[in-house]
Amino acid sequence: MGKGGALSEGVIKKIVLSYTYVGIWIFLSFTVIVYNKFILDRKMYNWPYPISLTMIHMGFCSSLAYLLVKVFKVVEPVQMSRDLYLKSVVPIGLLYSLSLWLSNSAYIYLSVSFIQMLKALMPVAVYSIGVLLKKESFKSDTMVNMVSISIGVAIAAYGEAKFDSWGVILQLGAVAFEATRLVMIQILLTSKGITLNPITSLYYVAPCCLVFLSVPWIIVEYPILRETSSFHFDYVIFGTNSFCAFALNLAVFLLVGKTSALTMNVAGVVKDWLLIAFSWSVIKDTVTPVNLIGYGLAFLAVGYYNYSKLQALKAKEAQKKVAQPDEEAGRLLEERQGENGGKKDESEG
Repeated sequence: MGKGGALSEGVIKKIVLSYTYVGIWIFLSFTVIVYNKFILDRKMYNWPYPISLTMIHMGFCSSLAYLLVKVFKVVEPVQMSRDLYLKSVVPIGLLYSLSLWLSNSAYIYLSVSFIQMLKALMPVAVYSIGVLLKKESFKSDTMVNMVSISIGVAIAAYGEAKFDSWGVILQLGAVAFEATRLVMIQILLTSKGITLNPITSLYYVAPCCLVFLSVPWIIVEYPILRETSSFHFDYVIFGTNSFCAFALNLAVFLLVGKTSALTMNVAGVVKDWLLIAFSWSVIKDTVTPVNLIGYGLAFLAVGYYNYSKLQALKAKEAQKKVAQPDEEAGRLLEERQGENGGKKDESEG
């Protein structure tokens, strides 16, 4: 009875911790999205400079990551050659900078709720790019699933009250670059046995993003900031905003490390619905019935996609468990044959 009680306590503790990590990630992700919208929207804080905001984030994250890796030694840096950095990390940094730039730019033109609906296309983009780069195998049932998500998002877009073509292009561009980045991480880093947690990822990637973003910033935003004197650094606003962005990266590390990437996907769906509700009730964005029907369809299709991935993962794990006894039996047989061979040599000697 005592053992059963201890087991139950352990299981309960694990469940409570998992929900805590999920709650922290949802809160921080929600906060960063709403905070960015508040800063960039012309009707709110009215500071529509997405490249500058992204550069502030990257500068802050680079500095904190450097302190955690080099000064406080919280995590060990990854052994990485200059050649590997240039061929793997730099392209990923370029894609990440473009994704952040475009996604932050979209907040100037689109509502928070509609942006979340467009983000439902991420699995479609990741799968399509994976197939194009031969990282994923083409499956007709998966493609039907992807088409269902796309139709749902198209219906949501059709029902959008404040549809802005340029905002949609920016957000779709952000989804495409982010999806490419995720696939390239698999091809350029994971395939070589290199894994970066959020701190080491920021340590290597954030300075790279800062350099890439400085080019469009000098051409696009710096002249406007200089002429209008729009940049009065508000340490409270930009400091807390940047800290939330950094904390979100740590929350991702906790959530994926202590639970799974699938848990994060499911939590992401909960976060999206909360953001849509917040956008409608607090920010007073218009959410139409057609919006909800379209996103509902996309939501069901994404849910089915995550379920299919979970089933495939379980099947893979089951195959590994079945293969392990066969491998062990094979090793034992080889050992016994080796021992018998040794004894035979001794007797002949």
